[in-house]
Amino acid sequence: MVEDSEGLKNSGSQRIWTETPIRRENRFLDAVLSYLMGPRFLVYASCALSIWGDRMWHFAMSVFLIELYGHNLLLTAVFGLVVAGSVLVFGALIGDWIDRKPRNKVAHASLFIQNSSVTACCVVLMLVFSYKTEIEQMWHGWFTVFCYAVVIILADLANLASTALTITIQKDWIVVITGDNRGQLAGMNAAIRRMDQVINIFAPLSVGQVMTWASNVIGCGFILGWNLISLLVEFIFLSRVYQLVPPLAVKSQQNAGEYVIERQVELTNVPAVVEFINKPGIPEAPTEQKSSPEMQRKSVTKLPLCFRKMHRMLCTCRDGWKAYYRQSVFLAGLGLAFLYTTVLGFDCITTGYAYTQGISGSLLSILMALSAFSGLMGTILFTKLRKHYGLAVTGVVSSLLHVSCLMLCVFSVFAPGSPFDLGIFSLLTSKNSSLNHETLQKNQLHIYPFQRNINQPILPDRSSIHWTNNTVLLDSVHGSDHPESYISIILLFSGVILARIGLWSFDLTVTQLLQENIPESERGIVNGVQSSMNYLMDLVHFIMVILAPQPQQFGLLVIISLLFVITGHVMYFIYAKKYKIKETVIQTNSERKPQNPSV
Repeated sequence: MVEDSEGLKNSGSQRIWTETPIRRENRFLDAVLSYLMGPRFLVYASCALSIWGDRMWHFAMSVFLIELYGHNLLLTAVFGLVVAGSVLVFGALIGDWIDRKPRNKVAHASLFIQNSSVTACCVVLMLVFSYKTEIEQMWHGWFTVFCYAVVIILADLANLASTALTITIQKDWIVVITGDNRGQLAGMNAAIRRMDQVINIFAPLSVGQVMTWASNVIGCGFILGWNLISLLVEFIFLSRVYQLVPPLAVKSQQNAGEYVIERQVELTNVPAVVEFINKPGIPEAPTEQKSSPEMQRKSVTKLPLCFRKMHRMLCTCRDGWKAYYRQSVFLAGLGLAFLYTTVLGFDCITTGYAYTQGISGSLLSILMALSAFSGLMGTILFTKLRKHYGLAVTGVVSSLLHVSCLMLCVFSVFAPGSPFDLGIFSLLTSKNSSLNHETLQKNQLHIYPFQRNINQPILPDRSSIHWTNNTVLLDSVHGSDHPESYISIILLFSGVILARIGLWSFDLTVTQLLQENIPESERGIVNGVQSSMNYLMDLVHFIMVILAPQPQQFGLLVIISLLFVITGHVMYFIYAKKYKIKETVIQTNSERKPQNPSV
């Protein structure tokens, strides 16, 4: 019996010993499956698909427009202006629509409009590329202009829908999913930005290879197929997230414009006003004054339907900008918008200037990869600083790091090898045109020939500070003579690359401040106005380049860009100071509260 009992004990212990690793493996698999089926991973996957499609489309669209118009930048410039102007005008209206409608309907509608617009645009482009000769002969060439207009309108509609989807998912949904956990909110923001940085490299590479080794028609077909598949997968993922997170179905119905009514209620609750109203013998207000809002509404209702809709849209835009201005984080958001007015980024302007200074396309691709790695380091820095010091201090540290690194770019203006020469302004404005032309030809040692494959959109995309893809930029343009020294260009790109650490950390800081401090009922319209401000300031940056397009004038653009960046960070410093003072007052008041006496 003793031997049997010992045998049972040994077999039991052996069974427990063999079952423990299996249980651990099952727990691990269950944890992995629960994470993969959880809302956070589904949001990540949906954002990755959306960002990948956007990057491919922005890259291919810029190439297609140049190819359509005979390797000329006119269509690209028109497209950039249309995109910027539409977001500037309709940003507040898009945000108001996001606030008024249920979250699932907004996400599904934005997703469908974006992908269907891109699909229709790809079909039109495939037809234009396939039958270009026949189309040019129709209507004396006006049918070609009509096709160009259709392409630009569809692409602009896709960009507006993409803006709405970004605000919905990245500015609203993840705030609801994380709840009051600020650490999880910061982690999700940083993870999405890391995906954006990595996809920013590989997505245009994929479609670029298809267009290079096949044709533009095959490239359009590739993007078309991607959008159809992405539409189905994203629709399923977002619907599942909406089901898994019940708070997404609950949404405040307060309109952004109702703050005027709230303010009037607050004023009528002031004691002095109440006493004055309650005094006997005070004559009542005339009926005409009481009914003045009703008279205004009646006068509006008498207008035709189109004018009434226009009036309502204008009032929505006005209320949206007012709501943006009265936010506690207004200065932080405005400071972020000022960072768009800069040539110190990997956009078409800076890379074009680098090519005039003897930098090859392959080296530009390497620098692009380094900038993406620098951006990833910025997201890591943001999570570390926010965890230990809070958002306000994180923004201050990121601002100082950003500005200090950009000082290298200012030093590059006066370093050996820099073509900076303010004398070109007098040459361009002087009356003696023949003499100036000869002198200008002597001074322009490194003029950039705009011939083909300027594979960049005029404006940045909706989710990042700069549209930073240059993987196949200038692949067939022959550069000019090399500069006397590479010290200037080395300092320039060292500053740009290192500055992206502070840039993306600051961008994530302001993004989370907007997420945490904007009321839920105004989250859409305020972020829509923020997008409008970003595009407005970016337009200013392109106007600067139009006024000073020569490489010799690029140094002046660098200095002006730094001034705009410093102005934006100073606005944030003012906000951070108010934030810290307010936080100190709240802590002091909480400490001064009398404690309940012990019984």
